[in-house]
Amino acid sequence: MSINNAMLAGVSSLIANSSAMAIVSDNISNVNTTAFKRNRADFTRLVNPQSKSATYNAGGVSASTRQLVRNQGNLNTTGNVTDLAISGQGFFAVTTEAAAGSAVNNVAFTRVGSFAANDDGNLVNQAGYFLQGWPVNADGSVTTSPSDLSLLQTVNISSISGTATPSTIAKINGNLKSTTPVSTAVSGGTYNAATNNMASGAVTADANWSFQIYDSQGGLKTFNVGLLKSSTANQWLVEIYASPASNITSGAPLANGQIATGTLAFTPTGQLDTTATSPALLAGFNLGAAAGAAPGAGAAKWATGTGLAAQTFRLDLGQISGTGGVSQFDSPTAISSTTTDGALFGDVAGVEITKDGFVSATFNNGISRKLYKLPVATFVNPDGLLADRGGVYRPTGDSGAFSLKDAGLGGAGNIASSSLESSSVDLATEFSSMIIVQRAYSASSKIITTADEMLDEVIRMKR
Repeated sequence: MSINNAMLAGVSSLIANSSAMAIVSDNISNVNTTAFKRNRADFTRLVNPQSKSATYNAGGVSASTRQLVRNQGNLNTTGNVTDLAISGQGFFAVTTEAAAGSAVNNVAFTRVGSFAANDDGNLVNQAGYFLQGWPVNADGSVTTSPSDLSLLQTVNISSISGTATPSTIAKINGNLKSTTPVSTAVSGGTYNAATNNMASGAVTADANWSFQIYDSQGGLKTFNVGLLKSSTANQWLVEIYASPASNITSGAPLANGQIATGTLAFTPTGQLDTTATSPALLAGFNLGAAAGAAPGAGAAKWATGTGLAAQTFRLDLGQISGTGGVSQFDSPTAISSTTTDGALFGDVAGVEITKDGFVSATFNNGISRKLYKLPVATFVNPDGLLADRGGVYRPTGDSGAFSLKDAGLGGAGNIASSSLESSSVDLATEFSSMIIVQRAYSASSKIITTADEMLDEVIRMKR
């Protein structure tokens, strides 16, 4: 009879609103939980078969839980560089183990980015999940894959020691006086780059400029650029050699610590003429390792006693940067400045994490070295993920498979360092929902008591 249906509808309402109250209470209790995603109760009408000629058959209501994982909380600045948040869609890849390859069978996804280094230097959040990233190769490249978890490693920020960076380029800015007389060694024909040269001191240079580079051990090595005015207009004879010469072992015809010889040419307007300048002066200087074999003809290597690794660097005379460099005007010969890249040995000073996901170690010598690149995992339907303990999610059939992407690309959000995502719960909304649920629950209980009184009335009629 309809009174029984009314009681059943009231009971279903009590159950549905009880579930809704549980959802509201969970939202409110997690208002301060990092990256917590609020849930919502969706009420659905239950319908029983009806007949126009019969009494109404009440169906009642049911409540289902909907996760609002897509909703993002505000990003709050913390001042701790290893606190991470994602601005936009996506998740960090994490595991419960720090062992290499553990992500293959034990990967989870989270937006809880309160990571800190443990005693082994691994980044782990307060729930015990280790942050995963793609390691950066020695040449600066990163091997990535949208689905291959075996490429991931636990991010460790203490496994790198102090480092030195060898120079790859040195630049000279200066001027050579265009009216410099031709050297007597040149006009007299006694100059010979291999046997009677500036490197040995047998010939006095018209200009002798020095510059320094950092070697593979972070030490400074000095090289000289010796210049003689040529008998050909707008040309200078050049020797580039080490000081002291004992730092370099040269292969004939190079001698006395030379690493290159040739002709430096200028245009009639005093600018560097790269087409008429010897290529050996403009190309890179390849210095072989100290432990390597004797250099071949026209080549050079670090002397055995230096113990240095192979090194290649270029001398920028204006052909690389396109600005400054060496000129030839009728002004005094002078060198105005020399610069070089590279750095001496430095200890790790800190860590920085960029918005595109690169984790880099910074050194007190000003050098920064990339260690890892953090992927951002995206899902077709993040609201379909399965929530697990510790603020992590796991894929389901409803969510679809994960895709590991570069931060900021393909729909993946950017990574924000020194920030944490707050809960997406709005207390005003939850309190309003709680009041509505409470009233609905009370009204539902009234349905049951009223229907009970009506049934009691029917029973008394029988008596």
